[in-house]
Amino acid sequence: MALKKAVKKKEPRRKALVIVESPAKAKTIEKYLGSGYTVKASMGHLIDLPKSRTGINVEDNFQPEYITVRGRAKLLKELQSDAKKSREVLLASDNDREGEAIAWHLRNSLQTKSDVPIRRIVFNEITPEAIKGAVKNPMDIDESKVNAQKARRVLDRLVGYNLSPLLWKKVKNGLSAGRVQSVALRLICEREAEVENFIPEEYWTLDAAFSKGRHEFSAQLTSWRGEKPLLPDELSVRSIIDSIESEDCIVSDIKMSEKTIKPKAPFTTSKLQQMAANRLGFTSKKTMQVAQQLYEGINIGSTRVGLITYMRTDSTRISSSAMEEVRRWIGEQFPAELPPAAVEYSVEKKAQDAHEAIRPTYVHYTPEYVKNYLTKDQLRLYTIIWERFVSSQMTAARSRTYSIDIACGEAVFRVSSSRIFEKGFYQVIKVLASKEDKDKPLPDMKKGEILSVRNFHPEQHFTQGPARFTDASIVKTLEELGIGRPSTYAPIISVLLERYYVSRSNKQLVPTQLGRIINDILVENFPAVVDVHFTASVETDLDEIEENRIEWPKMIGSFYGPFKDRVEQVMQNLDSMKGRLDESTEYVCDVCGRPMLKKLGRFGFFLACSGFPDCRNTKSIPLARCPREGCNGEIVARRTKGRGKEFYGCTNYPDCDFISHFKPIHASCPQCGHFLVEKYDKKNGAFKSCINPECNYLHTQEEVAENTGEQDGDE
Repeated sequence: MALKKAVKKKEPRRKALVIVESPAKAKTIEKYLGSGYTVKASMGHLIDLPKSRTGINVEDNFQPEYITVRGRAKLLKELQSDAKKSREVLLASDNDREGEAIAWHLRNSLQTKSDVPIRRIVFNEITPEAIKGAVKNPMDIDESKVNAQKARRVLDRLVGYNLSPLLWKKVKNGLSAGRVQSVALRLICEREAEVENFIPEEYWTLDAAFSKGRHEFSAQLTSWRGEKPLLPDELSVRSIIDSIESEDCIVSDIKMSEKTIKPKAPFTTSKLQQMAANRLGFTSKKTMQVAQQLYEGINIGSTRVGLITYMRTDSTRISSSAMEEVRRWIGEQFPAELPPAAVEYSVEKKAQDAHEAIRPTYVHYTPEYVKNYLTKDQLRLYTIIWERFVSSQMTAARSRTYSIDIACGEAVFRVSSSRIFEKGFYQVIKVLASKEDKDKPLPDMKKGEILSVRNFHPEQHFTQGPARFTDASIVKTLEELGIGRPSTYAPIISVLLERYYVSRSNKQLVPTQLGRIINDILVENFPAVVDVHFTASVETDLDEIEENRIEWPKMIGSFYGPFKDRVEQVMQNLDSMKGRLDESTEYVCDVCGRPMLKKLGRFGFFLACSGFPDCRNTKSIPLARCPREGCNGEIVARRTKGRGKEFYGCTNYPDCDFISHFKPIHASCPQCGHFLVEKYDKKNGAFKSCINPECNYLHTQEEVAENTGEQDGDE
């Protein structure tokens, strides 16, 4: 009997393993690559410095001691197993320093368990074309970029793990200090000092209501006896009115001017955060979270696509293919607004230019087209990104302004009205266009024409002091000073809030008492560490390391020696503040009857029983008496259960349900006796007003200082 020939079983073709950072990104990319690829997520860093110790070998050229992140060993083992079964591994973490370091750690770890080829791929957008192009062109890991990340990580670890124990010993357990965050805290504290020290000055303006036929309009006094009017008080305004109210009012001059309004460059990270804060009310953290969702992929019908390019960038550069696409779209939709050549925007010197600007991946996915597939926040952010990019390649808008001077005796009043007569890029940014066109058109007037004056409107004002920082303005300041990078702006603010060194009040960043104490210690004892110029120079050094111009251990070494010596000096010489922050009060513990102490905690000051640890009773510090008639309760700070947002309520809750979203201050209204609260709006800035809704009393900052004894540094 003939023997049957043995049939060799065909082995299944091995797949390529692609490792990205997040599951959402993995889900999108896997759809693009098809059955020959497996896409897994590393969930960020799998290997990093230990949390329980410094983890830097100072004696061995500052080499970091990396370990597997706690809780990530199982995932790392799974990826090692997947790598063994694959034909190759493509590391597709984000195209920045942090992403390069993640890829470097993964490569080193996977190589210990497998000998398959391991390469790096990068892309700026998650689209089929970009992903397939990246897979066809793998590269080696950029060791210089890894070294830049390593240098930053080591420097921050050495600063934090030396300053934090100092704060534990001298101030309070559990405190911490960071290199970049401490500089941002300093800026916020210094701005707060300017706000508190500012004394408003009174000034007045004078408007006149004119009429011509059925048209009425107002004009403002701009000249008195040939000079700019100085109106320090009501008396000065009244004297002008008395001298001109019987005079004829004649149109003395009519001027027309035209202005060209150029479109702005596509968004960088900082500019996007600023615009989202100002226009949408987003925090920097929220902006980056929503942008991440748009970048990693959204289901548009049956298609999953990353709607925007990578959102961490300091460049305004646009790829040639994106430029061709947007110019083609503008030519089809608004042919009159298409410039003859592409509009180029200069890239700042300090920009790394590794990425493009933030833009939509496909221009034809207009906000109107995708609105049914996005959440409200996603749509709002996508809209400003899409509009900014498309408008950046359109023609400029042009506006025409008419200014009319009206002479009434020795006084000259002026009224102006602007209208857009060439819309240009405003064709796609309709919100801004409506703002530019908000002026009412003026009636036709001729020089020498006499107008009727209906009445005069004198108005009292007070000069506004410097504004507290907001998310938008602190990011703008950090960028201008060269502090931080696109990936760090949002985390800087978040860390300060999480440590309760800073709180948010009406979208403003206000240093807490704890934040001020930490800042005072750092500024007095470590001026170099919290120096703006030093921090900016570190960013420059990191760029130099990434460009392979300097060696990172030398950079760390030049800083660490003097810094470590200073830490030891301060540890020996700085007096401990522990216990000194506690203050005795007139309050009595309602549990044991012992005196209550005012203590500083993570969320600010609170009352604690002096009998601790026998009695652990704590309370919020009363800020004012409850304004409800017949209620003898007190107003204390409370926090909402969900987001922990602060509000102010009565201690007699639920019997008394009085609440206020404005913080009471220690001052009483002189008109009705109720307490005053701190408010803020764009028109008046920061001001104090009475909590009583039937009382319209408003305090200037100077009056509050007089009532509370806060002038001349008294507290």
